[in-house]
Amino acid sequence: MEEPAPPAPPALRVVRGDPTPDELAALTAVVLARGAALSAAGEPVAGPPPAPGWLRPTLHRPAGAWRTFPR
Repeated sequence: MEEPAPPAPPALRVVRGDPTPDELAALTAVVLARGAALSAAGEPVAGPPPAPGWLRPTLHRPAGAWRTFPR
């Protein structure tokens, strides 16, 4: 029989203080509502940055290159 997978890290973590279960529930509700409102509004939701292979290389223009632009 296989061992169960390790639990995922918590989505929220209390850094200071000792919140009550009601306070944690209220915080969780606010965070979930905010996330739902942003996704419903069509605003981009922050995610991981793209892999380096997906980035377009930048075009390097030397100093003074604007002077050599054909007219």
